[in-house]
Amino acid sequence: METWEKMYQAAKAVQNDRRISEYIEAGGVAAAVLSGSGKIYTGVCIDTCSTLGICAERNAIFNMITCGEQEIKRVIAIMPDGKSGAPCGACRELMVQLMPEGYKNIEILMDYESKRVVTLGELTPEWWI
Repeated sequence: METWEKMYQAAKAVQNDRRISEYIEAGGVAAAVLSGSGKIYTGVCIDTCSTLGICAERNAIFNMITCGEQEIKRVIAIMPDGKSGAPCGACRELMVQLMPEGYKNIEILMDYESKRVVTLGELTPEWWI
C-alpha cells in the first residue's frame, strides 16, 4: 500500500464524529501526519462552544511532538464527507513555526481522489517572519 493510502486509512480509522458533551463535538475531521522517521501520527478535530477546540492536523502534530519527533514530511486531512482538503491558517502557521527552514517541502494531499499534492510552500509562499 502506498504512503498516501496508508495515511488516509490511518486517519479514517480514528475519524469518529460524535458528541462528547452538550458543548463538545469531536472526530468530524481526522488527520494523519507522516514524520521524518516514517511513522504516521493521527489526530481528530475537537470542536467546542468556545475557542478552546483544536484542528485534527494540529492534534496529529502534537501527538507526533509528544512522541519525540518534530519533522513533518506529509499531511492529509479527511473531511466529514471523506474527501481531503487544505489545512487552515492556524495549522499552516504551526507547521511553519515548527520547521522554519524546511516547511516549504511539507507535502499536503489536497485531493485524495485525484492524488493532487501541493507543498506547504505553495500554500504559504511568504511567511510573516
